[in-house]
Amino acid sequence: MTSDKGPEPVEGPAPVTDGVNKGPESVEGPGLALDPGARSRDERQQIAAAALAEAEQAVRQPAPRRSARQQEQQQPDPRDVRGRREGVRTRRRKVADTDSDRQPGPEADPESVAREIVLRKLTAQQRSRSELAKALKERDVPDDAADVVLDRMEEVGLVDDAAFAESWVQSRQSRRGLSRKALRHELVRKGVDRDDIDNALATVEPDDELAAATALAEKKLRTMSGLDRQVKYRRLAGALARRGFSPGLTSQVLSSVLGDRADPDT
Repeated sequence: MTSDKGPEPVEGPAPVTDGVNKGPESVEGPGLALDPGARSRDERQQIAAAALAEAEQAVRQPAPRRSARQQEQQQPDPRDVRGRREGVRTRRRKVADTDSDRQPGPEADPESVAREIVLRKLTAQQRSRSELAKALKERDVPDDAADVVLDRMEEVGLVDDAAFAESWVQSRQSRRGLSRKALRHELVRKGVDRDDIDNALATVEPDDELAAATALAEKKLRTMSGLDRQVKYRRLAGALARRGFSPGLTSQVLSSVLGDRADPDT
């Protein structure tokens, strides 16, 4: 028997509709073509998780280190800021000093100029007559005008060397622990008369000197832990001598703060 067979179909390219091949759609991923029909749901989740992990790693990666030159260029130099501020303060001080120390003009009254200078000096702190006279001389104030003003200041009690000496002794002896000898030397340098110096130093009792010397030695001794006794003795004796304390008083004080045997060589 023969069967009627039609002509065998001839295979050819897939039909084209509107010039576009119809086929399975593809989803492009980072470096991969995800075929929804070819990949399962679990595979797609794994690929997405790997892409997320890669992105997080890129974020966590530290930024490249900058060179020291780049950091210096980015950050301002604090020294420049301080320098500019210091320059402003310096200019202000120069202007203030110029205004306060301005030389009087030829038409200015010498006594008025002298009075202004003296009052400005006394406003800052108490001064001796000799110090004020020296300041007036430095400003080219005539001697006769300076004497008139200073005499008037003494009459009203603004200039008083006796009171100045007493105040100086009390302040320096209590704060610095100076001896009578050192205080006398300072007052002589300030031009105070000998009688005023003697009267002011008469207020310093021997016990005051002993207490001042002892306090100074104890203060210095606290910074000498671990040193040999002879080293302590020499350093303390030098400190007391520089403050003007006598050798006898120094030996007495060191005997008290270091022990019964004050002299290390005996």
